[in-house]
Amino acid sequence: MDFTLNLPLNGVSFGQVSIALLREFYKKELSPLILPISGNVDLSTQDISGDFKMWIDSCLSQGIKKHSRKTPTFKLWHLNGSLESFSNNQVLLSFYELDQPTEEEVNIVKNNSKVLFTSQETVDCFRNYGAENVDMINLGFDHSNFSRIDKKYFSDDRIVFNIVGKFEKRKHHYKMISSWAKRFGNNNKYFLQCAIYNNFLSAEDNQKIVNQILSGQKLFNINFYGFLQKNSLYNDFLNSGDVVLSMSGGEGWGLPEFHSTAIGKHCVALNASGYKSWANEDNAVLVSPSSKTPVYDGMFFHENQPYNQGNIYDFDESAFIKGCEDAIQRVEQNRVNEAGLKLQKEFTYEKTVEQILNHLESV
Repeated sequence: MDFTLNLPLNGVSFGQVSIALLREFYKKELSPLILPISGNVDLSTQDISGDFKMWIDSCLSQGIKKHSRKTPTFKLWHLNGSLESFSNNQVLLSFYELDQPTEEEVNIVKNNSKVLFTSQETVDCFRNYGAENVDMINLGFDHSNFSRIDKKYFSDDRIVFNIVGKFEKRKHHYKMISSWAKRFGNNNKYFLQCAIYNNFLSAEDNQKIVNQILSGQKLFNINFYGFLQKNSLYNDFLNSGDVVLSMSGGEGWGLPEFHSTAIGKHCVALNASGYKSWANEDNAVLVSPSSKTPVYDGMFFHENQPYNQGNIYDFDESAFIKGCEDAIQRVEQNRVNEAGLKLQKEFTYEKTVEQILNHLESV
């Protein structure tokens, strides 16, 4: 089957998924045309060389030369920007974290042949708003960039919590860190590592965020990391923790939280949105959401706009701390989250690509 891929090739989360998908198309010895979104190709976060790099270059070089609007196309992108298409038959994979799709967003979905989301909540949400051409798809474990490193990172027996993802109100970073600090701050049994640097903001703004979160406190057991530019460095960071805190109020999937759990780290997860696609009572301490709150932060989400309107899940601080305490007990019983390791085989990009190909064949 002839098909085209229209996706971003960069170092952020969309680009990470793109490269993982490309590896599977390459393994299947397929030769799709590639039309990169935004035109910029930046593969610097990963170790890509040899035949795979040559294959990518070849697919890119043929894109503009041979693509036709009659060719089925798979696109990976935000809803904002996906009414545009290079094909009469486009399958879109996108991520949506809220609960009130706008008329614009629903119309974009309806004007794609098929739209895939990684959260069943999102699929159900759009169906409730009248878009029937939506379906659920899982992401996979990225074996090329992430793996368990069996080494001791610290000389003592501290239990290390990790918080991940670019800083946003949506991800509840402020609430997680401040709550954790009140319960565990300056206790040398427990440490908190935060890789929440938002590279869409300036270094000064990132520092202001850190200062605001801690309200000027000096806590020796909370560390903030800068931007980790290589996947190898990020993998090392994920391995250095014992527990990943997955309490975002709205996630399409939660890639770093998922990969942390899949390499055997314990997990405290809000039982909502995309986390529900892979987190369960066996591989995570689940925290029930308490309510919903508007997402608007004056930074990334603005009210009365044509995109990204609605609410995110919230949680009680006491329930979150109880989740942390339960996770500590799990670590004390076994540093390795054995149930989490099973995610590597349960969720694979091979399965993801097989689903994508099936959808492309049906449009």
